[in-house]
Amino acid sequence: MARYLVKRLLWFVPTLVVVALVAFGLSRLAPGDPVELYLHDKPFGAVSTPQEFFRAERDVRQVAQLLGQDKPPFYFSILPDFFPDTLSRILQKDHRHTLRRLLLESGSWSAVQSWHRSLRELELAALQPMPAAERSRLNQFKNRLRSLYTLTEAPTIRRNLDSLQALLHRDSLLAANLQPALTRTQTAFQGMEAQEGPGWFFPSLRWHGTDNQFHQWLTDFFRGDFGLSYFDRRPVADKLKPALFKTLIINVLAILLAYLVAVPLGVWAAARRGSPFDRITTALLLALYSLPAFWAGTMLLVFFTTPEYGMDWFEGVGWTDLPADAPWWDRFRDVAAHIFLPVLCVAYPPMAFLFRQMRGAMLQALDSDYVLTARAKGLPESTILWKHAFRNALFPIITLFAGVFPRAIAGSVAIEFIFNIHGMGLLALEALYESNWPVVFTVLMLGAVLTLTGILVADLLYALADPRVRYER
Repeated sequence: MARYLVKRLLWFVPTLVVVALVAFGLSRLAPGDPVELYLHDKPFGAVSTPQEFFRAERDVRQVAQLLGQDKPPFYFSILPDFFPDTLSRILQKDHRHTLRRLLLESGSWSAVQSWHRSLRELELAALQPMPAAERSRLNQFKNRLRSLYTLTEAPTIRRNLDSLQALLHRDSLLAANLQPALTRTQTAFQGMEAQEGPGWFFPSLRWHGTDNQFHQWLTDFFRGDFGLSYFDRRPVADKLKPALFKTLIINVLAILLAYLVAVPLGVWAAARRGSPFDRITTALLLALYSLPAFWAGTMLLVFFTTPEYGMDWFEGVGWTDLPADAPWWDRFRDVAAHIFLPVLCVAYPPMAFLFRQMRGAMLQALDSDYVLTARAKGLPESTILWKHAFRNALFPIITLFAGVFPRAIAGSVAIEFIFNIHGMGLLALEALYESNWPVVFTVLMLGAVLTLTGILVADLLYALADPRVRYER
């Protein structure tokens, strides 16, 4: 047993690392720039003076440091040998991707860096104080200039540079202020365009150590630090705690109810195979399983929380109507009255499924030779049913139990929406709509960890239910 446990744990750790790598990779591929999402805007979108430009750069740098976006993504990187190892210091995501593509086309970091710096110098020159009469044409110039930061095709870049030059030709005052900087930008582009590009290259391995985004993300996760919400800048853990508490209460109660009802019913139905009890129970639970949870929740809410039908036995939507300083027992009763119907809605689909699995496993066990032998020995039927057949019919139930852990925190979006309970389901859905990726991927990672934990617990329960289970190829 100890050897079996150790081997399962040894498989648990690398699997968890792979899951963490996948979750982190998905977070890197998520749309949007984390810095811009945190700032709720493009930091350079409304810049009109050099002071505002420097302030925007400072804000980007501070937020990137706060979110860990100024570090390399992983412990190492495999890049073309002409790539610099400092590309992660370009803090704006779209600028960094543009420079990467320009590098692949030109093969010269010095030329690409000169081009990028010349754009910054040209923008700073365009932000210097100018007469109000030239404001309209200056705004056109700045808008076309900012588009150059994300362009990668040489013909498109050349057309934009030509349009900037045409604006200066039509305005002598703008030309006097901006022509030298624009000339340097054109020269930088010509130097970058003159590069022949890499015909072939060697991959280069760069080691970054533990000061990288993945290491920080993973260690923070297991310390309970899930980062900051982009939407309201609160710690993700603070947003998760109330939602997780509500979801755990509802789902744990629902899972307990499902097992406490489905398992005995499945055993008794199998023991009375073909009886009216078996047929009626099977038909009722099958019909119950076919009802959509959102429809059942709506019907329960209409019939059992409103006085129109004379059955307003439970409270309406929400978690509780009492203030936080109300007596504990009063709050307990109020919460129980609010969550009874949601618990019932969450419990009945797995209850019906567990019943069918339990009944099928018991029928197979009752037809086994060891049960026939036990009956031939004259053992009591209850002993045969619960001590011999039930223990060997537990494997499907144990397998299903592996899915309990992630379900306990995932929540049900439909049920939470109908009953206006702000749990994990609604929290994840809202975070997805808001592109609040730290919340989304924290919920994803928690679900993955609990899924692996559920599988590990199920493996241990297999060994406890049947000592013959061993870890073999």
